[in-house]
Amino acid sequence: MVFTSLIFMFVFSPICITGYYLLIWVQKKLETVRRFRLPDVFLTLASIGFYGWAGMNDLLGLCIFVVVVYLFGRWIQYAKDKKQNGGKRVILSISIVIFIAVLYYFKYYNFIAGILNEWFGITIAMRPVWTLLGVSFITFSAISYFVDIYRNDAKAGSFLDTALYLTFFPKVVSGPIVLWKDFSGNLSERSVSDEQFIYGINRLIIGAAKKVILADTLGALASNIQTQAAYGIDIPTAWGCVFIYFLQIYYDFSGYSDMALGLSAMFGFRFKENFHFPYISTSITEFWRRWHISLGSWFREYVYIPLGGNRKGFARTLINLSIVFFLTGIWHGSGWGYLCWGILHGVCMIIERCVRNNKVYLKIPRFIKWIVTMFIVMMGWQVFRLGDLSQCIEFGKIMLGVTKFDAINFTYQYYFTAKIIFLVIIGIIGAVFLSSDKIKMFYHKFAVRKWGFVIQEVLLLILFVLCILFIVNSTYSPFIYFQY
Repeated sequence: MVFTSLIFMFVFSPICITGYYLLIWVQKKLETVRRFRLPDVFLTLASIGFYGWAGMNDLLGLCIFVVVVYLFGRWIQYAKDKKQNGGKRVILSISIVIFIAVLYYFKYYNFIAGILNEWFGITIAMRPVWTLLGVSFITFSAISYFVDIYRNDAKAGSFLDTALYLTFFPKVVSGPIVLWKDFSGNLSERSVSDEQFIYGINRLIIGAAKKVILADTLGALASNIQTQAAYGIDIPTAWGCVFIYFLQIYYDFSGYSDMALGLSAMFGFRFKENFHFPYISTSITEFWRRWHISLGSWFREYVYIPLGGNRKGFARTLINLSIVFFLTGIWHGSGWGYLCWGILHGVCMIIERCVRNNKVYLKIPRFIKWIVTMFIVMMGWQVFRLGDLSQCIEFGKIMLGVTKFDAINFTYQYYFTAKIIFLVIIGIIGAVFLSSDKIKMFYHKFAVRKWGFVIQEVLLLILFVLCILFIVNSTYSPFIYFQY
């Protein structure tokens, strides 16, 4: 079940929201049942049901995952309460090793086994293709749970707290990666005002529009072009496909994050933003402050800072950055392409760190820096579109005119229709120009007025109707980050 399916929007979500608030009302009326936390029990069961929609294997795997995380968390908390510093370090290490091993098994076992078989002529059996849904996200959530307890940033939760943290359906499959210390704070401070509920609905609609109107339409085109690439496409079509995917992956993932944050707000949870106009960045360093912010925060909290961050000298800082982006590439996928993508971003950040105070670098116009940064980002995304380096190289040859075709049945004029060009313009405006402070100030002045608020809600309602029409008529709907 995905957020942009009709069954999710018109069956699952209404049932969850209605049931959740009905139980909150029951708790207010019957103080004796408050200690049972019925709204959280209901929300946890609904989240498990949402996850279980993918299949019984996933459901069983998630339930085992939750139980083991809870037990290790209690064990770390017990050792900490007893002031067994050596013991809690050992328990933390064991728990992290176990869950990294789980992540390795589901995501990297076959990749590593294939390399060993090829390079050393041995025969290591491959495991079944099945992979636990969202394993990267829930593994990182589990590690956050352990480390935050160890650091005393938050106490171990009850079994219900732990289960809700790991299974909470808006974030379980594709994030954002919410740290345990942030989630546990939400558990104790939740409240939903009318304003927050409306904010949640609005954010949900905006996210759905990003996904089904922009990302899915552009994604269908990119997929069609890639299919035709084997038979022949011209150079403008190849470059256009690269740019289309550049927009698609942003609107796909940021749309999902908007929907997740909107749904969370409707249940009283306020999480940090996961995107902040990454396509206005003038450096790769700035890009990673704006793109998938929750992943960057996780690596900073649990890898970069423990390694020493920038506190142990310039050379050590560069090494730490290298490690972080090597792991970032691996986290995204099991393949040489993802590894090279992570290394590319790491090398760029190291170069930027080395030259950021250089007079020549400082004099380079921001526009030039922006063009270079976006070109690097755009080309790097092709690993996600094509899957491996060999296909990237082959498509690159088409882009550069090295690979030529005897006959091309469909040129760029066939693919890039007026509708596509219009959506691309809307996409560029949304990704770049809406970041303007003047536009934000104008919107704030507009929305705080009653007539402005009414107009805003009417427009969002129309946008929602358009989303439904696109959902009904679309055959392309996968969220790109579901595979991670």
